[in-house]
Amino acid sequence: MEVGQIAQKAETIVRQIENVIIGKRSVIEKAVITLLCNGHLLLEDVPGVGKTMLAKSIAKSIGGEFRRIQFTPDLLPSDITGSSVFNQKTMEFEFRAGPIFGNVVLADEINRATPKTQAALLEAMEERQVTTDGITHSLPEPFFVVATQNNVELTGTYPLPEAQLDRFFSRLTLGYPDKTAESEVLFTQVHSHPIETLQQATTPEELRALQLAVRQVKVAKQIREYIVEIVAETRTANQIVLGASPRGSLLLMLASQAHAAVNGADFVSPDDVKAMAAAVLGHRIIPRADLKTRGVSAEELIEDIVSSVRVPVSVA
Repeated sequence: MEVGQIAQKAETIVRQIENVIIGKRSVIEKAVITLLCNGHLLLEDVPGVGKTMLAKSIAKSIGGEFRRIQFTPDLLPSDITGSSVFNQKTMEFEFRAGPIFGNVVLADEINRATPKTQAALLEAMEERQVTTDGITHSLPEPFFVVATQNNVELTGTYPLPEAQLDRFFSRLTLGYPDKTAESEVLFTQVHSHPIETLQQATTPEELRALQLAVRQVKVAKQIREYIVEIVAETRTANQIVLGASPRGSLLLMLASQAHAAVNGADFVSPDDVKAMAAAVLGHRIIPRADLKTRGVSAEELIEDIVSSVRVPVSVA
């Protein structure tokens, strides 16, 4: 598949989602890039800004099956993965798949479930499979988890452990729309919701081809060294307690490849790395505790690091 085809198809998906999520093109593009990288997305924001609707829009635009899991303190791992049920007619146990078996799975308010239940997602997100009663069941392709959490009201929540956070390819926030965009939101929903008219932009099979094609974008040695330097800085910066792992380097490279392809380029430039660094690395570092009280986010620290690392002059 040509790079131009990737860019054209990605633009079609983004435009369809933009009809529903108005005024948030940059966030939508990064969400689509996460999808093209076969990763998973964590949306961290206040209620009512469109997190759930973004997940539904992505599912409809790719023609995939949408499944929703409402995370609560009493949710059990089997409520997510499924369980074996005894069939009295056949006198055998049969596996009944849980809601994790979908193409786009919304894990709504993921931090309201207990750590044991959160851990039920680890195997599914990393290995695209679920094991119950010693039997492994493959998940459908594509498989895209969109998890949401409220970053304001933390009472009764269970913070995601580092192992769980690391399963997410990127972390994004939608934020409030500006006045013009919010006015347009009201206008488009006077009579009906725009998601009802959202058109399918691709198929699950074609999406898989796009995911494979993204990996063919060229990454020069200088760019690889640039990525490694950025990630290495997260491990030595005095404002960061724990830096990003080598997985962060790998995923930042892949995100840069997808960003380049979406913008019609067949090679990665430093600008592609800069554009995706905060989204890919922000949740993979642990800032000093005092920085949060001062309102300094992990993404801001990543942006500061990126601005301090020397940019390669040539990427040939």
